[in-house]
Amino acid sequence: MERERRLEFVVTRDCEGVRVDTLLRSRLHLSGTVIKRVKWLEDGILVDGARVNTRFIPRVGQTLSVRLSDPVRRSGVVPAAGDVDMVYEDEDLVVVNKAAGVSVHPGPGHYDDTLGNFLVHHFIQTGQQADFHPVHRLDRGTSGLLVCAKHAHAQERLKMQLHTPDFVRTYLAVCEGVPKPGAGIIDAPIGPAPGSLMAQQVRADGKPARTRYEVLKTVNDRSLVRLVLDTGRTHQIRVHMAHIGHPLVGDFLYGTEQPELIGRTALHACRLRFRHPITEQSMAFEKNMPSDMTFLVE
Repeated sequence: MERERRLEFVVTRDCEGVRVDTLLRSRLHLSGTVIKRVKWLEDGILVDGARVNTRFIPRVGQTLSVRLSDPVRRSGVVPAAGDVDMVYEDEDLVVVNKAAGVSVHPGPGHYDDTLGNFLVHHFIQTGQQADFHPVHRLDRGTSGLLVCAKHAHAQERLKMQLHTPDFVRTYLAVCEGVPKPGAGIIDAPIGPAPGSLMAQQVRADGKPARTRYEVLKTVNDRSLVRLVLDTGRTHQIRVHMAHIGHPLVGDFLYGTEQPELIGRTALHACRLRFRHPITEQSMAFEKNMPSDMTFLVE
């Protein structure tokens, strides 16, 4: 039997006479979308263990309980065994240190060897009624920290934090040359590059994009740079660094492949900070960059 995830709330005097759907929104912070999904489940919404509809008005002292985990894994992601560097895990989310070369989402050519496949396999093996609910992404060649939710409610709550001060992503990169000035903000809109299915470029009609950078070290005309995303456009760091004339080392799309130096783009998500979707506690994680990047600036 897989472990399900539920939230409970004991009805207090100030909630007397309030309907279940209002309590789910105001006290447990569920969205209308999540409520619509769970209310059809046999044990989706319970009061003192008995199923109720969303119009029900519980009495003071009764326990309102709602199921967060879906009994059916709706993602469709096929479970497959694979190594996952698990940095943190609880009933609502996982934080992983993604290896370079591993895709986050299944797609053409990668249906059973992605982080999503590995996590679903992990959930099944550990008896969890959880599914793959990605919150943000990393390019296949990028290593580092990534948070994934285990159910739709946690995913929604985390996605609401994206591009706000509550959700901060910090990266380390090795670029060609030495950016001048040594610290600054790249504020340049990004959109699709004509004639390419993958590449992006800085263009006047693109979506707003802001990247903060700081040069930490320079070795052999290469620089170790710390970057913080204010927005989250596709390939944002890679496009912005190439735009200012300092493409990342090994970037096949916006710079030059250099397999003799590194077999991927030199980019690592080193820090991640967000608020827990249920407890609202601030959480912060850090992972040093891997040896293939350290080698470039030694």
